[in-house]
Amino acid sequence: MTAKFKIGIDLGGTKIECLVLNGQDILFRERISTESNYGSDHILNQINIIYKKALNHINFSDHHLGICTPGSISKNTGLLQNSNTTCLNNLPIKILLEKKLDHMIKIDNDANCFALAESTFGAAIDYDFVFGIIMGTGCGGGFVINNKVRLGPNLISGEWGHSILHTNGSDCYCGKNGCVETYISGSGIKNILQKNNCSLSPKDFFNKTNKSKTESKIFENFINDFGQAIGNIINSIDPDIIVLGGGISNNDFLYHKGIESVHKYIFSDHSNTVIVKNKLGDSAGVFGAAML
Repeated sequence: MTAKFKIGIDLGGTKIECLVLNGQDILFRERISTESNYGSDHILNQINIIYKKALNHINFSDHHLGICTPGSISKNTGLLQNSNTTCLNNLPIKILLEKKLDHMIKIDNDANCFALAESTFGAAIDYDFVFGIIMGTGCGGGFVINNKVRLGPNLISGEWGHSILHTNGSDCYCGKNGCVETYISGSGIKNILQKNNCSLSPKDFFNKTNKSKTESKIFENFINDFGQAIGNIINSIDPDIIVLGGGISNNDFLYHKGIESVHKYIFSDHSNTVIVKNKLGDSAGVFGAAML
């Protein structure tokens, strides 16, 4: 029998958010600080605290429990890897959480949860094949087909941020060169600005109206790289809709200049691919976790 209630927990670097759903009705929703500076045991305790609060709203009834976290669980070792909450890396996080919470969990990365949330509750609710993109500190992505996350045999479906955009390009922490993430993520554009002696933050850079010649060239390159990166996805996978998330997605120019650039790289004389901004903002993760 399917459990009536769904609990989602979004484990972020600075906040932990919890949500209880009964169908589409929200019964409980709250955020607390992650306080990752106190270490992994403290984070697990914080999750347990907010989980117990959620249980009070369903009288400890049977429920599904999903958890969203940056990084991913290694298929070979079962350990968390590539999380920006670094004290959790190389830990068997699923096992530790199931023991702490005394409940079986589904766990997935933030990009997959984002895509699932937007396809279920957000901008892509009427579409069958959804690609959700996070353009934040890094670049992540997730595919959802008929409201189910596509993981793939290597558990890396949607990891477009580590496809090669420029051969022999910028160094990436993953060990390769020229990854998408090194050019159009928040950290990528920050590094490019610093290399060109520009002290602006990415947000201030994009909002600046009178850019210098060097800054204008950086902006043109960004638009071109965005178009090529998204165009490659459409040429390869051809999703029904692409939903943009993360801090970079808040820049309005992506939805006219950016889309125009995408069209230049699509192998077609027209494009019917819908490219839109997310609707759920930084709460997408917790909704996606609940739907796991």
